[in-house]
Amino acid sequence: MMKKSVILLCLILLVMPLISARCVLDVSLINQDPYPAIPGDYVKLVFQIDGLEERECGDVSFELNEKFPISFDPGTSNIFSAEAGIFERTYGSFLLVPFKVRVDEDALDGENPIEAFVSTKRADDILYEFNLTIEDARADFEVFIKDYDTTTNIMTLEILNTGENDVYALTIDIPKQDNIQVKGSPINIVGDLDSNDYTTADFEAVMQDGEITLDLLYIDEINVRRTVTKNIPFESSYFIGRKQDENGRGTGFYVVILVIVVLVGWWLLKKYKKRKKRKDRRI
Repeated sequence: MMKKSVILLCLILLVMPLISARCVLDVSLINQDPYPAIPGDYVKLVFQIDGLEERECGDVSFELNEKFPISFDPGTSNIFSAEAGIFERTYGSFLLVPFKVRVDEDALDGENPIEAFVSTKRADDILYEFNLTIEDARADFEVFIKDYDTTTNIMTLEILNTGENDVYALTIDIPKQDNIQVKGSPINIVGDLDSNDYTTADFEAVMQDGEITLDLLYIDEINVRRTVTKNIPFESSYFIGRKQDENGRGTGFYVVILVIVVLVGWWLLKKYKKRKKRKDRRI
């Protein structure tokens, strides 16, 4: 009888660790929005924790580690807690854990590792590592006032795409402000603009010396509509007293005059020849 009790006790001691080890969790990153994430912007992350049907896990804590390349806004918690064994009836054996974090502006393109710790009453913290996909699809621009014709009030902007990515549906918008009064539409749709390429946009406007604010709207390579605001200086003295503007007679003016002179001369010559032929016939 004593031997049976000893054997039973040994079996219990062997089985107990197996019972206590029933808490087996599996954590995965199932979604990030947007994909890929953009440096300097927010990204929503959704993690899935499987195995929460086991009551032996007790209180489960999920902590997303706040370190480069992600950070939390002040007052936002990076820890999510739940009690195992209460989800099976209504939610199944898994739990979805969402977070909204900011991506560091210096984050590099590609796969960036992020870490999370999961702890239960049955085990110490377990470290999980995931990959956050990042791509800087933003563009940047340099904008200059290339020309301002004081006789027609036509301002010509030159826009250079200095970013590494092409942009689509680029639009220039001049909001209301003191230093410029746009005549007509304040919006000019430029179109697509490749990286390191430039284009121009014309506006009719009455301008004063000072700083002018422009909004450049575009669609990036991941189909996100973005806006870049630029402040550019305007100094009227650069566009006054130019030779091409003297008496309003630039190069185009003289070309037109030359064409008119040639056409009039050709018409007079043709008329003269006709009269001469008539005189010759009379003789």
